Amino acid sequence: MAAEVSFYTGVSDRLHFATRLLRKAYGSGAQVLVLGPASLLSRLDAALWTQEPTDFVPHLLLKGGVDEGLLRATPIVLAERQDAAPHCRTVLNLGADFMADVAALDRVLEVLSSEPEQVQAGRRRYKAYREMGLDIKHHEVNA
Repeated sequence: MAAEVSFYTGVSDRLHFATRLLRKAYGSGAQVLVLGPASLLSRLDAALWTQEPTDFVPHLLLKGGVDEGLLRATPIVLAERQDAAPHCRTVLNLGADFMADVAALDRVLEVLSSEPEQVQAGRRRYKAYREMGLDIKHHEVNA
């Protein structure tokens, strides 16, 4: 079964939107790998720690080696590389690159602002996923 790809475009605050998606994913029992550059992941880590106690999402920011048991037990993993958490079947991509290795995934979530570089990178990723024959859904957020 091929991964389902969902694009969320026109997002005014990507970090806030990502925290909402992660709360929803955590509530559904999904294990999610969040990919992106280190600086963005650090800001997302801080945002996830500052949620209301009832909205807390257990997560792990990977900066180096980590105990395999802890990694597998943590529902949300923030990392710069896709191979950092191979057990996660859902990926939230906040990076500029498309997911080249989607064979083992159930879902790929792409969150894009309306900034020109985000739009251009998103179009490249959309085209690459379409060429892979993946099921792509588009959600215009404008918020």
